[in-house]
Amino acid sequence: MTLSQTSPLGPFPEPAGALLEPRSCPRSLAEDFLDEERRLNTELDQLQFSEPVSIVYNPVDYAWEPHRSYVTRFCQGPKKVLFLGMNPGPFGMGQTGVPFGEVNAVRDWLGIAGSVRPPPQEHPKRPVLGLECPQSEVSGARFWGFFQKLCGQPEVFFRHCFVHNLCPLLFLAPGGRNLTPADLPAKQREQLLNICDSALCRQGRPAPLLRQHARTLGDLRPLCPPAASPEQGTKTSDRGMNVRLRGPLSRTQSLSEDQGTQRSEVKERLPSWLLPRLSSAPPHPQVTLTF
Repeated sequence: MTLSQTSPLGPFPEPAGALLEPRSCPRSLAEDFLDEERRLNTELDQLQFSEPVSIVYNPVDYAWEPHRSYVTRFCQGPKKVLFLGMNPGPFGMGQTGVPFGEVNAVRDWLGIAGSVRPPPQEHPKRPVLGLECPQSEVSGARFWGFFQKLCGQPEVFFRHCFVHNLCPLLFLAPGGRNLTPADLPAKQREQLLNICDSALCRQGRPAPLLRQHARTLGDLRPLCPPAASPEQGTKTSDRGMNVRLRGPLSRTQSLSEDQGTQRSEVKERLPSWLLPRLSSAPPHPQVTLTF
């Protein structure tokens, strides 16, 4: 907006008829993250999958509204820890668009809402009902339940951490069984993960170290800065980012509420500096950081 010459707020008024240079509005980290996900979707659309895959879901596409809400709300600035899953499950992200997105945790604790469209091709045994899905994803309920009990408010968790899946695609066998990338033919799996690794690296994440470690599927793992875990070896990404891999964090059953010993083991696998910040930090107002 150009202020008139009589405006008291304009110490250097523009002369009448002057042309102003357009001012670009700084983009947020969340916007760039979502752009990279859209780019990844475009690249993955070119892939074809053979047996044992029958149907492929992409919840980043059909559950875009809640997914965008999750990223926009919680990916507001650089994170010190990334919890990285492999790909969606049929009752978690496959329904809600949120990684490990068990419906109750997404709706009631994270406060995420939004419409979810049916996927282009839907398996009759795996209908997509969005936030109305009555089926609970056990791993998501345990993961988010663990941090809800530890942190109290989601803003405390996301001040330091973010949760993301390397691959956004959900694979179903002809009978409706959930498949992981490990179940794909070797060439298709390698092509898929190369694309997903590259996308993760573009997002500023340490993708190349996944080539060695992330093929043990079905686990969560936190990726931390070098100072966070001195007992681990340093990995360097293509973008020159030194990170440390602590993981796999645990099998999902280790996050169960009724297994205190295993919950203690989970805490031991987290960076030592992180627990006090998650368990004692008061709720903090969200601040959008842009660059």
